[in-house]
Amino acid sequence: MNAPEKNAHDLTRRANRNFALAAALAAAVFALDQISKRVAVAQLAGAPVEILPVFQFALVFNQGAAFGFLGDAGGWQRFFLIGVAALVSAALPVWMWRARGGGALLVCALALLLGGALGNLADRLLHHHVIDFIVLHYRHWYFPAFNLADSAITIGAGGVILESFVRPRAPLRV
Repeated sequence: MNAPEKNAHDLTRRANRNFALAAALAAAVFALDQISKRVAVAQLAGAPVEILPVFQFALVFNQGAAFGFLGDAGGWQRFFLIGVAALVSAALPVWMWRARGGGALLVCALALLLGGALGNLADRLLHHHVIDFIVLHYRHWYFPAFNLADSAITIGAGGVILESFVRPRAPLRV
């Protein structure tokens, strides 16, 4: 094998390893999310548990999307949100595969998005709602409850946005 072939082979092997690591990260996020939700349901059925004056664990069943959006829409939103999550969960591995040879930030960010999307999708399919349990508050102001999947999605989205600034793409030509 000559030098250019060896370099191409090494790049392909590294890209495939990046994809495998990203898939493992997505699986770990999904597993930790599901385990944490099971623990929350088992342990938080009673009153909220105050951890710090601004942080507590409290069991919340979210019928809607982020921040309870569409939570009282009458039931149709469950199927809509399942469809959106399924489409996103199908598209993200393709994006991860295509990005596997690029920067680690984008691949990790996509893996976080995938693990989080799958975690909340599983909740909607199994429980007909998303299980949230992390609550941040200050006096009488409460941030909407969230979970580990939501955190992974937020961090992943931030990573994708950051990647767009770190590695700007060439503009599209029409």
